[in-house]
Amino acid sequence: MSQKRRVTADEHLLDTRHSEEWKQKASWRVMKIQAEFVEGFDTLEAAELGDAIGVYGSARTPVDSEEYKLGIELGAKLGEAGFSVITGGGPGAMEAANRGAAEAGVKSVGLGIELPFEQGINPYVDIQLDFHYFFVRKVMFLKYSCGFCALPGGFGTMDELFESLTLVQTQKVGKFPIALIGTDYWGGLVDWLRKSMLGNGMINPADVDLLLVTDDLDEAVEHMKKAE
Repeated sequence: MSQKRRVTADEHLLDTRHSEEWKQKASWRVMKIQAEFVEGFDTLEAAELGDAIGVYGSARTPVDSEEYKLGIELGAKLGEAGFSVITGGGPGAMEAANRGAAEAGVKSVGLGIELPFEQGINPYVDIQLDFHYFFVRKVMFLKYSCGFCALPGGFGTMDELFESLTLVQTQKVGKFPIALIGTDYWGGLVDWLRKSMLGNGMINPADVDLLLVTDDLDEAVEHMKKAE
């Protein structure tokens, strides 16, 4: 039986048709957005996360894969170093990182997002927030994380990666170390950044150096400590 597709709040907000119904409800949507910010700030301030690292990666990572095991180990090593762990709260690599954090005894946060098809929060999250709007969720990630680790992932992971890189490059955030885990997976992207973006003068050499690409989780964790 096929799963019924949900029309999300983001989809309503970004609807370009500007129907009469949309106009009538626009002010209420602003209040809903404001309420999400308030709930997010209140919940995460009360959680007293301390130094936390955002971990990103694919929801499609199989539980029996090496990438999933890597995610557990990363979450555990971050926890052992004293970091809380924040993920998107979903399955796959996100679940793995939350699992490692939970097993290390540190706070394991899941910032879920409403999607057209049900995804749900993984069982290793102990602080949960569910958002209707991607941009509100992004603010929470960047407000309450002091660094970023990316396991192999898809468009969502790339979105968060380049959002973070842009904020660091433009000095909207201060020390915010970024580590990409998996040289085979991420190496081609970094090669492209150097050859195409840097080669054509679209970025500076120092911009590429904002990324650590590694297979060594201990190196990644040490890199995160630069934010402290």
